[in-house]
Amino acid sequence: MFYKEWVHQIKGYNQNIRRAFLANIFTQIGLGIFMVIYNFYIRELGYSDGMNGQVISMTSLATAIILIPAGLLSDRFGRKNIMLYGAIATGAVLIIRSLAEGPAMLLSAAFATGLTSAFLQVSSIPWLAENSRAEQRVHLFSIHFAIMTGANVIGNLSGGLLTDFFSLFMSQLNGIRVTLMLGGVIFLIGIFPIIKFQESRKVTNSIDKSKSDSAKAALLARKDSLKIVVLFAVAQLIIGVGAGLVIPYLNLYFSDRFAASNSAVGMIISLGQAMTAVAMIIGPKVVQKFGEVKAVVILQLSSLPFLLLTAYTEQLWLAAIGFLFRQALMNAGNPIQMSLMMSKVDDSMKGFASSVNQMVFNLGWAVMGPVSTGIVMMYGSYWGYAAVFTITAILYLIGSLYFLIVFKRYNPKKIAQMTA
Repeated sequence: MFYKEWVHQIKGYNQNIRRAFLANIFTQIGLGIFMVIYNFYIRELGYSDGMNGQVISMTSLATAIILIPAGLLSDRFGRKNIMLYGAIATGAVLIIRSLAEGPAMLLSAAFATGLTSAFLQVSSIPWLAENSRAEQRVHLFSIHFAIMTGANVIGNLSGGLLTDFFSLFMSQLNGIRVTLMLGGVIFLIGIFPIIKFQESRKVTNSIDKSKSDSAKAALLARKDSLKIVVLFAVAQLIIGVGAGLVIPYLNLYFSDRFAASNSAVGMIISLGQAMTAVAMIIGPKVVQKFGEVKAVVILQLSSLPFLLLTAYTEQLWLAAIGFLFRQALMNAGNPIQMSLMMSKVDDSMKGFASSVNQMVFNLGWAVMGPVSTGIVMMYGSYWGYAAVFTITAILYLIGSLYFLIVFKRYNPKKIAQMTA
């Protein structure tokens, strides 16, 4: 039966993977609380949505800048240390951001968040890959992303509810601030499972040790892996540009167009994350039926009608339905893509591959943040959001078709195989 398949998979995971799941729960709850409320915090400080765009762009730009160095450091010095220091620094910065008020401090702290969080992000996927067997990874990454989104559900829902609760006893600004600080504290709890990670650095025999100190030589020695990384990067850049127009501002979209309360926004976004978690669990079944590449494309293309529904509806309940299904279907392909990429690159380049993949996605967010807020400010809460949602749908279509064409035709025999 369906559940027995998942029970069998979970029982096969080692302690490192289970501890990674636990760390993921705390960090994602903390981030979920923080991210769903922070846009409102900036508004309460009296800034325009243009500042929100700048903050998101600074965070994404910093992440894009540091991801490749972070990935190379992760490959060289080990996943555990990079994740541990990244988690400690990120939690501290989140608490600082809860107190920041001036423009320079808001932007500096946003940039710092992008830098520090990259070290945690870039090592998580390689860590799971290196602690699992090849046949486990589609299910493993599906569970990983499902846990991530499930924790975000709790965080998003808690963020809205806590803000409204605290605002009964203090000002709206202070209620938001206390909620943000609580999110940072919960994030920091995630460091304790990471401390217990047991890492043994494996030496891969596919690289000449005389060249191991040279990143350039390592990349040249693995040109096939590098090629697959570039192909994935192009797909992620297209999707990232589209996502950067819409995803960071979904809470503002519901607030602006429908005058939804903080609790209602938190509830809607939480339900979207819950739907995503369910879709990710179903993902491996789609892979079994259609294969990895077609499964990703089918899921992504299926999300487009719901994205357009969200773009043009004037009814909150229709917008919520469109958001829920778009969120679930579009993101359900992520673990499948990660499994596919990790299965095609050499162990010594997994951190690099993960970093490049995330870098280009964050680059799309950094570039499009001000564009999105500019369009909405120019054309208003209806036609402004309708325009950016439509552009995103077009980019998602292009990205999905590119992914299908490139990876359907790519000769798998030329791709570096992953060691289990």
